[in-house]
This record gives sequence, structure tokens and C-alpha cells, in this order.
Amino acid sequence: MASFENPIKHQVYLSLPEDMYTSLAPRRVESPSLLALNKALLDEYGLASNWFEDAKGIHFLAGNGDYDDESPVAMAYAGHQFGHYSPLLGDGRAHMLGQLQKVDGAYVDVQLKGSGRTPYSRGGDGRATVGAVVREYLISEAMAGLGIPTTRTLAIMGTGESVMRDYQMVPGGIQVRTGASHIRVGSFQYAYAKLGKDGVQALADHLIEHHFAEVTDQEDKYPALLEAIAERQAQLISQWMLVGFIHGVMNTDNMSLVGETIDFGPCAFMDEFKAKKVFSSIDRDGRYAWDQQANIGYWNLSRFAETLLPLFSDDTDEAVKIAEYKLQTYIVNFQELFQKGLMTKLAITANSKEADAFVNQALPTLESERIDFTLFFDALTRVANGEEESELISLFDNQEKGQVWVSEWTSLKDDSEAALKAMREANPALIARNHQVEKAIEDAMERSDFALFHRLAEALKTPYTVSEENRDLQTPPAPEECVLRTFCGT
Repeated sequence: MASFENPIKHQVYLSLPEDMYTSLAPRRVESPSLLALNKALLDEYGLASNWFEDAKGIHFLAGNGDYDDESPVAMAYAGHQFGHYSPLLGDGRAHMLGQLQKVDGAYVDVQLKGSGRTPYSRGGDGRATVGAVVREYLISEAMAGLGIPTTRTLAIMGTGESVMRDYQMVPGGIQVRTGASHIRVGSFQYAYAKLGKDGVQALADHLIEHHFAEVTDQEDKYPALLEAIAERQAQLISQWMLVGFIHGVMNTDNMSLVGETIDFGPCAFMDEFKAKKVFSSIDRDGRYAWDQQANIGYWNLSRFAETLLPLFSDDTDEAVKIAEYKLQTYIVNFQELFQKGLMTKLAITANSKEADAFVNQALPTLESERIDFTLFFDALTRVANGEEESELISLFDNQEKGQVWVSEWTSLKDDSEAALKAMREANPALIARNHQVEKAIEDAMERSDFALFHRLAEALKTPYTVSEENRDLQTPPAPEECVLRTFCGT
């Protein structure tokens, strides 16, 4: 492939029933510019950056390209939003340009967010702000650095236009997002309601062909698909929770069925640990709090399973039994993964009543002592590797209690090389702190200053080690810097 050739050459979603998408090009913008290009991601894909930095590539990625009329699509889907069903949602501000092929032969979706109105905009302007795309870039790169499956940001574009948000005009931006698939639970809900069994089967066959080949030859491949998806969701949500991440808007239309984190709107990483912590400005009842995410994962999978029932059996009662049986996969896997992950974070490998009781009280102890989640586990890791205990103990409100806790932990922890290595790999030293992300957004929006954005983006690539010049990025917020609410940016 020539370095100046457009690598986005396929549109796999055109193989789906036509009701599942609308073919249309993005809306043109006034003066597109490349604000940031994720060259490290291009390296992972085995692609040169030339085309993406060339004027033709910039115009293409900002909505001003010469598109094949049958290539870009806005995808249709339904979904439960905060438990309430909406029969038609869809890509209200996004256009799927197609897929590019990575060096390993696999294909990855390339989608624009903020690229203009579609038939699914529901009164919205179809645009995004520079602040919203900066947030998506930083949080998705933080997730990738942590080794958590995620959609990625390939680039962020400036539109040269302003959009109205909160009664003021702010600079517009476009996110160039990549991901293995953009098929969601809501995609199946839409297919089930609009197209019935045939539509659901076409969508399921698409997922199996492109993302779950391991179930292709199984006699009961559709129940096997549910089980495989449940396994991925358990893995994903346990990984979120073990680093203190709160997605914030786990609606069924925001749940990718390939097990990638998608849609970084009102999401955040916790500072001080609180099990009921909520950041999202629209989650007034705590539906998507940190400690509810596992339950919501099961609830969302149940909505997915409902759409598959016609593929399981012609006997409704039998189909429901199959679905309930396969959904147990999620419950068992999540419990095992989360418990094992928490033990790894504590470097405890012993299976004893004493160890189990200690592990199960670890997070309640953090909450009662009002301890920063990331600082605690980083300090614990350093103590396990021979550093002094004083910094760790100083994190406790009651330092006498802290000393007792550390003594008990010391008597239980595994000092083997394998356990300490796993502990370090489970406990990041650096996360995308909310107040720093907000500062980067403010700098970009108000002053077109991307210095902090670039610094954070680079540091978050390697969150398990922190260079001396980035030590300040570990610092939790001062009281006046605390971010209490996050917003979706629409």
C-alpha cells in the first residue's frame, strides 16, 4: 500500500439488512484541521502516517472527502437508556467510513463522531466539541495503556466551526474512532423489533463470522455466541472495576458485543474510593455507580439474550431455560475474575478463611478511611517491593489502624517473584485523573493549548511506570479541583 493511499477501503456493514443502516456521507465542515494524530496506534496497525497528515486525508477524516455514495453509513439501533426503552436511537452524530486492514490482516472499523446530522439525530446538531473529543482520546488511551479492551482514537480533528453548548459557542471537533466492531446490544434490540427472527439471525451470523469464529462449527452456535459474549463482558467489567473506572452510561446502546469499552462520555476514574460513586450528571439515581456495573452488565446481557430466544428454540420456555443457563457464565466468571483480580492487587495467593476475610474487607477499609484508590494500591505495591511503609500508612485517616492493617497484610502477602510481578501489573501508578483531564479540555477549548493534552496522552501509554518529570500527574486533586460531575458532550 502506498503511503499516500487511503487505507479505508471496505464497508462490512453493507452486508447487513438495509434497515440496519442509512448510507450517507458526513456533513462538510468549514476549515478542517488535524489537532492530534495517534501515531503509536498507526504503528500498531502497521500503517504509515503520510496519508493521515496529508491535506486529502485530513479532509476525508473531517467530512470533506469524496465519498462513494454507498460507503459511509450511519448505523441504526435501539436501546434501554437508564432502564427506559427507546425503539430508535442510532448514530445521531456519527458516520462509519468503513474498515482499514491492519498489518496482521484483521480489519478495524473507522468511524467519525461529531460529523453531522443523520436520520437518527433526534433534534441534535450532529456535532461534537473539541472538549468532548479530547476527553474520548485521553480516556480511551488510558484504557489501552491499562491493557483493557477499548475502542481507540486514531485522530481528533478541528472543524473550523463553532457549536452551541450550555448557551455559549465553543469550537467544534470530530473524533476518528477505531474499534473491532460497533455492533451493540441495542443493534440486536432494533433488529428484533424491526426485522424479527431473520434480522436477528443475520446480525448474529455477522458477529460469528467476523468476531466469534470459535463458535462457528458448534451445533448450538447461537447459545454458544451468548456464552462467549457473556465471558467477554465479565472480563471487561471486572477490569474496569479493578482500576476504579466508572463508565457512567451503561445503556444497552453503549454496550459493545465484542467486549470493548465504547462511548467515553460521562466516565471517570475514582480518586477517593467510594463503592457508590457516581460522576455522570445524568445518573441521578446511581444506576451506573461503580458497585452497580457488574449487575448492569448482567441486566444488559439479559436484554441481549431476549432477542436471541427465537434462535435458541421454537419452544419459548425451552429458549428461556437455555438463555438463563448461558447467562450464568457471566455471573460465575465475573465473581471469579473480580475476586482473583483483587487478590492479585494485594499479592495474596493463599486460600484460607483468614485470607478471604482480609481480602473481602480491603475495599470497605479504603472507603471508611477515605483513601485514594490508585495511590493506595501503588504505594502497597512499592512496599511489597521493599520500600518504607510510612507513605502507605499516611494514607489512612487513622494511622494506628493503618499500621495494624499493614501488619496483617504483611503476614498474608506472597513475596514470590511471580506474585510481586503480577501485583505491579495489576496496580497502575498513573490514571487519567479527572481534574487533569478537565484542565486539558479547558486549555484546548479556551486557548487552543494542547500541551497538557499531549503530555497526558504520552504518559498514559505506560501507566505502570512514571518518569520523574510526570510525578505530579499522580497527585490527587486539591479540594477545589475535585470533579464532581462529568458530562456526555452532546
